[in-house]
Amino acid sequence: MSAAEPRATFVSILESELRQQQVGPGIREYKAGEVIFEEGDPGDGLYAILDGLVRISAFVSQSNKHALREFATGDFFGEMAIINNAPRSASATAMRDSRLMFVSRGQVVDLMERSPPLVFALLHAFSHRMRETNSHFVQEMIEAERLSLMGRFARSIVHDLKNPLSVIALAADAAASGRASPELRAQAKKRIHQQVQRLTHMLNELLRVSEGSTQHALEPVNFAAYFAEVIDQTRDELENKKVTVEVQTSVPDVVLPLNTRRLDHVFFNLFNNAADFMPDGGRIMVRFQQTPAEIHAEVEDTGPGFKPGIVQKLFTPFFTDGKPSGTGLGLSICKNIVEDHGGRIWPREVAGCGGVFCFTLPLKTAAA
Repeated sequence: MSAAEPRATFVSILESELRQQQVGPGIREYKAGEVIFEEGDPGDGLYAILDGLVRISAFVSQSNKHALREFATGDFFGEMAIINNAPRSASATAMRDSRLMFVSRGQVVDLMERSPPLVFALLHAFSHRMRETNSHFVQEMIEAERLSLMGRFARSIVHDLKNPLSVIALAADAAASGRASPELRAQAKKRIHQQVQRLTHMLNELLRVSEGSTQHALEPVNFAAYFAEVIDQTRDELENKKVTVEVQTSVPDVVLPLNTRRLDHVFFNLFNNAADFMPDGGRIMVRFQQTPAEIHAEVEDTGPGFKPGIVQKLFTPFFTDGKPSGTGLGLSICKNIVEDHGGRIWPREVAGCGGVFCFTLPLKTAAA
């Protein structure tokens, strides 16, 4: 049975019962665009559509009316007035010239008391309508969540791109200065090139996350030389935020399998997250420890530390810890990158300290 059949059956039985009881229903005609009833009007009866099209809508805010559904010839609406005897919960408007049969609540109740088939037909039609409404509601919720996720993802992109773009702007200004020396121009060119590469890598990582891809290539890299490049690339933007990085241990001078383009994102994100929680400036302390199996890295800041009860949620996508511009994607991406390297990452709560994040990088991968 199609969705329209239960409703047509109810209208057919209703018309039959009206004829048998010699009750004359009211026939009402509405021009296209004419309001049949408004939300809040008395629920005085139901309407069956003999010919035409009717839209049901309701206010979702004081100024925003949302279309709920449309009913065509052979359908009926306004049945809630029969069921709960309450004011109209929505508005009805003729979308084209329409001819409607109106049956008052008293007439319908009287007919239902006399005709069990009419009661069953109404319940059957109402059940189908509720199923359709639930399905429509679920689809709208899914669409709303999809749009919300797209918005959060877009905000994440904009937020993450601001830092390298600000460095590019500063470097371009320095290079364009009439008093800039050849050395300063060369340094500015290097900064711009580094940040453009960083932007490219960041966008590739966001695409990787959106596509669910985990494919990546690892190459042998000297970690000490690589980390020196990380410090060089992040120095300017952190200094602009009055944040300094202190490397408190020696950096392991060892070759290990890395994807440096992706690992950049881990350090950049941890450093910039720490800076966001130190708006008046502060320090970031980095420590390393090497074991026969892996490198252990620890990043600590002088910020306020973790709020109670959030440590277990920090790597959940879209969870934010109160940052006005935070989107909750950064740490989940970091987790994905570290785990793709065969390592692990976690926050560490230390009384009297700021935020502390630890992660490991294996000296050898299973593939190697």
